[in-house]
Amino acid sequence: MKIAVLSPVAWRTPPRHYGPWEQMASNITEGLVASGMDVTLFATGDSQTSGKLNSVIRSGYEEDREQDAKVVECLHISNLMERSSEFDLIHNHYDFLPLTYSKLIHTPMITTIHGFSSQKIIPIYKKYNDSSYYVSISNSDRSPHLNYLATVYNGIKTEDFTYDALGGNYLLFFGRIHPDKGTLEAIEIAKQSNKPLIIAGIIQDQEYFDQRIRPALDDTVTFYGHAGPEARNTLLKGASALLHPINFNEPFGLSVAEAMYCGTPVIAFNRGSMSEVIKDGYSGYLVKNVDEAVTSVQKTSSLKRIDCHHWARDNFSSGKMVADYIDLYKQIVQR
Repeated sequence: MKIAVLSPVAWRTPPRHYGPWEQMASNITEGLVASGMDVTLFATGDSQTSGKLNSVIRSGYEEDREQDAKVVECLHISNLMERSSEFDLIHNHYDFLPLTYSKLIHTPMITTIHGFSSQKIIPIYKKYNDSSYYVSISNSDRSPHLNYLATVYNGIKTEDFTYDALGGNYLLFFGRIHPDKGTLEAIEIAKQSNKPLIIAGIIQDQEYFDQRIRPALDDTVTFYGHAGPEARNTLLKGASALLHPINFNEPFGLSVAEAMYCGTPVIAFNRGSMSEVIKDGYSGYLVKNVDEAVTSVQKTSSLKRIDCHHWARDNFSSGKMVADYIDLYKQIVQR
């Protein structure tokens, strides 16, 4: 089976730091190649893959702001669509725009919906309900207006993470520095718990960082900045708990699965997919607010880090994700 994987081009695939959609496109591509499939990754020219790389864009538009994002994505998507007949299946990770080509080509397309930037994009998905195949990354992130083939949870490259049976004494916030991700709430939880906190991630809202986060930094609250793969593993496995006090309905949460694989329990506000990703009282705690999170910090020592590891290994590995997608590919091609 010849598969084309369409990755976004905001960042390199896989990303150097942030870029969850690009990361999943990479994990799937590498897993498919390892399984023996003929895979072409359509991504930026500086992307890395063990499969075939096809590119008309030199680098991501978030990494090279001289490029026009709309022009870049049109060139990128049309490049694949004009070569669609070369493939048995297209796996789309580029949101709704590629769907507008789907009735103009003969190659079937499966689209992983990584989240809805706005309810305003739903009409495009609805238009292609009966002619395309949609996969959700959690049951909580489904639209009642769409037909889904399946839910396939995101899978992490387990070889990039190390289980640590002991962990450390600090709390960790790992994610975009943005009000949605609850950076300030993480600081409040750490301070009320009298525990040191490390904040790692890219600054997505500079004003929020300058006005709310920077003034709260001190000897106990430190800002690490963005962390590459090696640093990410070190930070996650060394924490006593990951704080994930999100203020939006998150579709999945990669850092949550990664932390648990390292043995680190997660304390998260119970929104979006968190009740699917975290097994409450086993791999972490689901809470409603800062006060409940502070109480849960004191209880993390009662959780077994090996249980967190096993939960993530059994449910959120790239191997499981790829196997699930291969089953879906076969269903689609047989149709």
